[in-house]
Amino acid sequence: MSYLIDTHCHLDMLEGELDEFINNARMNNVEKIIIPAIEPKDFQKIIDIAETYENVFAMLGVFPSEAAKWNDDTEDLIKELSKNKKIVAIGEIGLDYYWDKSFIDLQKDIFIKQIILANKLNLPIVVHNREAHKDTFDILSEYNKTSKVLFHCFSGSPEFALECVKKGWYIALGGVVTFKNAQKMKDVAKVVPDDKLVLETDAPYLTPVPFRGKQNEPAYVKYTAEEMAKIRGVDLSCIEEFTSKNAERIFGI
Repeated sequence: MSYLIDTHCHLDMLEGELDEFINNARMNNVEKIIIPAIEPKDFQKIIDIAETYENVFAMLGVFPSEAAKWNDDTEDLIKELSKNKKIVAIGEIGLDYYWDKSFIDLQKDIFIKQIILANKLNLPIVVHNREAHKDTFDILSEYNKTSKVLFHCFSGSPEFALECVKKGWYIALGGVVTFKNAQKMKDVAKVVPDDKLVLETDAPYLTPVPFRGKQNEPAYVKYTAEEMAKIRGVDLSCIEEFTSKNAERIFGI
């Protein structure tokens, strides 16, 4: 039987009982969930959540807006904590030029450091890229040697998606695909090959239709899968099968 995987869910940020979110996910055929990190103070909390639930996993990394919180100890901390088998990626890391462009050079520096670290640890990289497509692409092309790369919550054009796919990188799509006016993301969902596409919620953010405006949760990844099936003209089981196989291949879960 096929099932769904939520490759990017901030379980540590959800308001409510975690048991309920996990049970609701299972009732909606979501079998595995991966929690991204934002900054070092989050690390232990997300590891504790991952260790509490059999099919929940975690990543470690420093988000671009928190780049100033990286220090000499951060790399050592990630190296130590990544020995835990529940740590399956370095993320979410990358560049964000949407909110604040005053420290772009620092963002780039910390992104590069974390790419190199992911390579050393033989872990995949989960990329946050907002309005920084060229710099993100160029840095990954130059510095990433061995890690699998997943673009979380992809926001580029279909053409950019295909350029990333040519590099062997993966594309993650979430609830935005269900928005009526999100034609660009629907077009991305059409063109990415089966073997390079995964699903996510980015909960508690980016809640899909029909719950848009409310808190997102892992169970709602099924609405993205259903929309994807419509867009690609295939059965839902087909989407479940190939997106989950891809997620398992990327993260080794």
